[in-house]
Amino acid sequence: MIQPCGVQTNMQGEELREHGTRLFPVACYLDVLPDDDIPWHWHNELEFGIVARGGAVINIGSTQYELHSGEGFFINSNILHTMVSPDNGVCEIHSVVCHPRAVSGSTDNIIWQKYLKPLMENQACPGFHLKPDERWQRQVADSLGSLWHSAETEEYGFELHIRNELSTIISLLSEHQPVVARKTFGKAQRDNARIKEMLTYIQANYSGELTVEDIAFAGAVSASECIRCFRATINMTPIAYLKSYRLQQAALKLQLTTDKISAIAESCGFQEMSYFAKSFKEVYGCTPSEYRIGK
Repeated sequence: MIQPCGVQTNMQGEELREHGTRLFPVACYLDVLPDDDIPWHWHNELEFGIVARGGAVINIGSTQYELHSGEGFFINSNILHTMVSPDNGVCEIHSVVCHPRAVSGSTDNIIWQKYLKPLMENQACPGFHLKPDERWQRQVADSLGSLWHSAETEEYGFELHIRNELSTIISLLSEHQPVVARKTFGKAQRDNARIKEMLTYIQANYSGELTVEDIAFAGAVSASECIRCFRATINMTPIAYLKSYRLQQAALKLQLTTDKISAIAESCGFQEMSYFAKSFKEVYGCTPSEYRIGK
């Protein structure tokens, strides 16, 4: 049941992969950073994970967390997120992505109405950094570890065991979720909708020349509001995101095509080869040609 990482998104940054199956919508992934590139993306499902080896920096919405071995995370439904390995060190993450119906079965029962729906709609709870020194968070981590073991061994009844552990996790998260005044909900929802529109525009036009004004126009906001929205939502400027996305696409093309490196650089919006090579090495720790050979 354990699957390798592989994030593919549509033009809105929504992940395309189906997690699990219709009959059992739960999937377990082995993410190995920095080899597995995890760009900014979002999905309707809930996501949990544990750092099994090394360390990781995870961005959940506008908040950045530094995770160490043994620590974990929760990412709520429809929340933009990304993950990287600091200093390109090797990091192994055991992640679980599940549709809420894996726990509730449907939306016409108390499990959905009392526990899942309030958690998923809580704008004050984009996610959690799970630490072992917090008792309830350690319980979540323990349940994730037990769940992962069942997914690995697939012994008889493993689906029931996974569902039971997910129920325990949801109960703990629901009990300890933060609360916020309802008046702040609209602003967070508005920012989330705007950022997705602007990410869509960047991902459709990253190969050409783009300015903050162009990106702002896509979100129907001013340039200053565009910058504020990016910083508030994904903790970076629009131009920093544009550069990061261009480099991610270049790395993907180096891996999947035989195109000349200069052609790849140009197709990803880099007009100067020296700047591309320098920027690429800063992020991936090697030159584009070394990256291609390594892959």
